[in-house]
Amino acid sequence: MTDKYVAAIDQGTTSSRCIVFDQRGGIVAVDQQEHRQIFPRPGWVEHDAAEIWTRVQSVVDGALERAGLRADELSAIGITNQRETTVLWDRATGEPVHHAIVWQDTRTSQLCADLGGDAGQDRFRDRTGLPLASYFAGPKVAWLLDEVPGLRQRAERGEIAFGTLDSWLIWNLTGGTEGGGHVTDVTNASRTMLMNLESLEWDQSVLDAMDVPAAVLPEIRSSSEVYGTAVGRLSGVPVASALGDQQAAVFGQTCYGVGEAKNTYGTGSFLLLNTGHRPVPSRNGLLTTMGYRLGNEAPVYCLEGSIAITGALVQWFRDQLGIIDDASQIEGLAASVDDNGGAYIVPAFSGLFAPYWRSDARGVVTGLTRYVTKAHLARAVLEATSWQTREVVDAMYQDSGVEITSLKVDGGMTANSLLMQHQADVLGVPVIRPVVAETTCLGAAYAAGLATGVWSDLDELRSHWQRDAEWTPAMSEEDREREYKNWHKAVERSFGWQES
Repeated sequence: MTDKYVAAIDQGTTSSRCIVFDQRGGIVAVDQQEHRQIFPRPGWVEHDAAEIWTRVQSVVDGALERAGLRADELSAIGITNQRETTVLWDRATGEPVHHAIVWQDTRTSQLCADLGGDAGQDRFRDRTGLPLASYFAGPKVAWLLDEVPGLRQRAERGEIAFGTLDSWLIWNLTGGTEGGGHVTDVTNASRTMLMNLESLEWDQSVLDAMDVPAAVLPEIRSSSEVYGTAVGRLSGVPVASALGDQQAAVFGQTCYGVGEAKNTYGTGSFLLLNTGHRPVPSRNGLLTTMGYRLGNEAPVYCLEGSIAITGALVQWFRDQLGIIDDASQIEGLAASVDDNGGAYIVPAFSGLFAPYWRSDARGVVTGLTRYVTKAHLARAVLEATSWQTREVVDAMYQDSGVEITSLKVDGGMTANSLLMQHQADVLGVPVIRPVVAETTCLGAAYAAGLATGVWSDLDELRSHWQRDAEWTPAMSEEDREREYKNWHKAVERSFGWQES
């Protein structure tokens, strides 16, 4: 049997990658390039979407070259992307009308507060599953339409297209100004705060409230189907999946059953719990979101705990403080002491996401004494990720009644064994890492391969999943709860710093 290959584009917050997978789900080749992070003002974060498209083309070429494959040897290409990051572009020229506004950006905080009015953050939650927060794409669209001169009028005339990064890439891959498809999938649409979770269509009442014209919106499609065929370098290859990065990781981790959960550790961390074919409303600060939809099958929903800053805290420790030269050095430094020395770091650089949704919070370091060294701070940096994850797991149990018995993990930070051990300790359950840790790309590849016959069904995909490492809890219940109490005290100190 001739092997089949599927490529996945992972357009992330700091870089773009392309990974080529074989029919067994193994990695054949990888290429990756970073793009600029643009910070026009405090709390504002932007990307150049044109630069990202250039980087994506380059990494696709690079991955194919490393794999020794021609484009026509690919059965399909799938896309996974940083979610909520918002692009508006001119349909005629293909040029972005403004830098993309990144999911971390907080410029729409006041707009969200105004939209909430007397109803507050939950004004649209019953329809969208989301609280009003600067995180999501809908308010970013509204801000751009109001702030870029003449843009609203152009948008209402149908001259402007809106998309999250999946839409931008699919449009360019399938022809751009020469007939490119303007589509998104249900997972990315569910992160705009503009899609109705029940109907899986744009919600006109929310569009009216945010004053977003329907003319800018892409068509909502499933996560696994052929949206079109690529042109140019990938000419003729089916573009056959799109999933927001965290939903792609759910799919790549084969969390296909109700109650299965995964956590991805990247710039932020995102824990998703499969809740089946019905959305579960959250009363404890979580998001009700799409998990995935395969073709015309019933959609699968998730509860999600979105944590804004985890890996980015290590980057801050390296780049802003200069205490380490490379992110990998933090594990050795943190392991040189037995505990955090009483210090806690709450990384509320852009407010706090789940389960608090406090845009007024800002980062704090608490518990400092003369005893605390840079090694204790390194440990506190890592532990901040574990404790934020524990808060999300507790909220998931309160919402769903499902008590997780293990946690599948992926992402760059899972290479840090000290962090993974602490994660198991504070959760009190095993933490399991798969052999293929690049589960975001793998999920996009799986979904594209399902749509094009490379793989037959979910059972076949499950058969490819293999365990690489497991960490089991070693902390006493007494120590766990004492430390958790201290963490909560630190979190409370972060509230209320930003008054407007």
